[in-house]
Amino acid sequence: MTLRTVLAPLVAGTTWRRGVFLLLGGVLALPYALLGVTFTSLLAGSEIPRPLVYALLVIAALIAVVPLLLDGSRALEIAAARALLGVDLPDPAPGHRTDRETRLRSALWIATHLAVGGLVMVALITAVPMALAFIAQQFGIGDEVTSRERFGPLNGRDSGWLTLSGVALLVGLGYAVAGLGALAVSMAPVLLGPAQAERIAALEARATRLAERNRLARELHDSVGHALTVATLQAGAAREVLDNDPEFVRRALTAIENAGRTAMDELDHVLGLLRETGGGRSAAPQRTLADLERLVTDARATGLAVHAQRAGDPARVPPAVSREGYRIVQEGLTNAARYGRGPVTLRLDLHPDALELELVNEMGRAARVDPGRSGRGLDGMRERVLLLGGRLTVGPDGDRWLIRARLPYEGTP
Repeated sequence: MTLRTVLAPLVAGTTWRRGVFLLLGGVLALPYALLGVTFTSLLAGSEIPRPLVYALLVIAALIAVVPLLLDGSRALEIAAARALLGVDLPDPAPGHRTDRETRLRSALWIATHLAVGGLVMVALITAVPMALAFIAQQFGIGDEVTSRERFGPLNGRDSGWLTLSGVALLVGLGYAVAGLGALAVSMAPVLLGPAQAERIAALEARATRLAERNRLARELHDSVGHALTVATLQAGAAREVLDNDPEFVRRALTAIENAGRTAMDELDHVLGLLRETGGGRSAAPQRTLADLERLVTDARATGLAVHAQRAGDPARVPPAVSREGYRIVQEGLTNAARYGRGPVTLRLDLHPDALELELVNEMGRAARVDPGRSGRGLDGMRERVLLLGGRLTVGPDGDRWLIRARLPYEGTP
């Protein structure tokens, strides 16, 4: 062990920050110390009746204990521990009621912080000036004061030993602060850390945020991806017949314009959900099975043959299931336009308790080469079905690509 290693705790920045944290406890302990001195003098005197002093003492003790149990005090201690001790402590879960165990752990931490901080402050106020006086008298500064006093076995004439004692006192105080700071770092997660209920609440909040992010990602992928696919296919087809069939080019440009407008509406809706202002809502309506005819028409405008069959009334389907069913069909048509070949057969059966849909098309060359491909669209499709507690079958079926989903729901009258 080198001298540098031995002296490292005395000069480390973490020791100084931890010392400030301990002194903060000493500052907060001053009102308690003042109350202690006041009641000690009252009990020592005889002017005030003892029963009245005891009653005031009980009231003061209750008032002094209340701050130790407040949620705000725990939050302040967590912030101080993060900033000065460098302990990674999470903030208390918002809206979560603190249980008794957490309050008691927090009260124990605050009481210990005040007690230890008070001792460190007293040591600094008394030991540091004394140590500096011992060291200064070695150089003839203030020796007229120390020469008339006796310090245990030493007196003013033992200048060398006094100087050595002063240095040892400062070094010992530095190691004491470093040790107490390290102990505080190890105990902070135990006494200030989240309780089990808070951990569960934090995990639930994180899961909710992730689910919302995944939902927005699915919305963007399905809506904007579909519009871009339509626009790309239409633009490519229009380029091929630009000189020979201006009427087709005109229809293609109209389809591209409509796809762009739809994509802008969808994008505006998702951005409205992302914004914090206005409650994160957008006026743009979400697509449901009621818009299925328009979706099929847009797909046919790209040159994709779609044979649609529907049995049942879309109005009987709950809105959440209707939205997810629309997105699944939209993603299936987008994939058929990009990777498939030949006509697409779309079948929807709207039962009293479930929505069943099926899309079948012949696989294109890319799908034959890699029939097990899985992209964001298919992953989003699986997530939609999983969230609704349904079943999904997607993948090759011979030379065809098959998507079959069942989305259950409670029947409506």
